[in-house]
Amino acid sequence: MKKTIIALCCALGWGTGCSSGRAPVAGPISSEISGRAAKPVPMGPPVVVYKTTKDYSRNVPVGLSADGTRIVSFPAVSDVCGLPYPTPLADGYLLDNRGIGRNVAFLSYTYEEYAALPVTPSPEELMRKVIDKHPLSEIHFLGNRHQYKDIVKELNERISSGELETGGK
Repeated sequence: MKKTIIALCCALGWGTGCSSGRAPVAGPISSEISGRAAKPVPMGPPVVVYKTTKDYSRNVPVGLSADGTRIVSFPAVSDVCGLPYPTPLADGYLLDNRGIGRNVAFLSYTYEEYAALPVTPSPEELMRKVIDKHPLSEIHFLGNRHQYKDIVKELNERISSGELETGGK
């Protein structure tokens, strides 16, 4: 019974917590500006590519306030049931699948441990589980997922061409 409830929660959380699998919707247009000519692209989930100072690929990320003293965003337990690990890319880069930003921190919880918790911890509890407040060596915001046909291949091409070497933190 307990496993059925957990499976149901995971299915519901995955279906409502993630939008990367949804088809593009007609609507507002944004422009990507990255040294190339700006071109209109449909709004969609952001593409965030990053490197960390240590391997945190299995740890749950949270968003910190600008001063790093409190957690301002974190996933519900049901949000990580699909285990949204970052996707490995060329040269040690990672493609975010969770929704990180410049003020990311990582928790001591792995995705598996976090998904198994009976309830989502409070921000105060999570703050005590932060293992690194400054984990990024680089972060790049590269448009949105709807502008890519084969995101991993195209991002790896951008990495191999040296486009990301211009800095990004």
